[in-house]
Amino acid sequence: MELWDAYDRDFNRIEGVTLVRGEPVPEGMYHMVCEVLVRHADGEYLLMQRDRRKPYGGMWEASAGGSALRGETPEDCARRELREETGIAADGLTEIARVVSPETRSIYVEFLCVTDCAKDAITLQEGETIAWRWTGREALLGMRDDDLLGKRMKRYIEGLRE
Repeated sequence: MELWDAYDRDFNRIEGVTLVRGEPVPEGMYHMVCEVLVRHADGEYLLMQRDRRKPYGGMWEASAGGSALRGETPEDCARRELREETGIAADGLTEIARVVSPETRSIYVEFLCVTDCAKDAITLQEGETIAWRWTGREALLGMRDDDLLGKRMKRYIEGLRE
């Protein structure tokens, strides 16, 4: 059973409330999701292809991420998810945005990881991802919406300085 902390829309943790993955998040409460956009020191971005058994299976994502476990800080969650889904151990993460989604009752905390890892050392997480690739900024921004999951990431990339 995966347990999450509950937050209000202003990102204040609600004491004494624990959310359970798979159960509805009560009205007025949110759970935290952290996503990490990975840019290599050479300027290319890491794309991960979702396992075909997952929702949006086969689509590419410009981030690694997932729900924060109970007690995790945003940075802890982002580091854990990045390591699990890519094998990258992030030393430095830069928070680039927080987005409240009333529809999913989630607060997304978005990070950028700039790395000089060996580009062929990416590892896949069984049941999560089936492929990876590095791509340039312009190619990523030019991807069709039916190939790339997460229009938010395109907006972040457009706003980042190289």
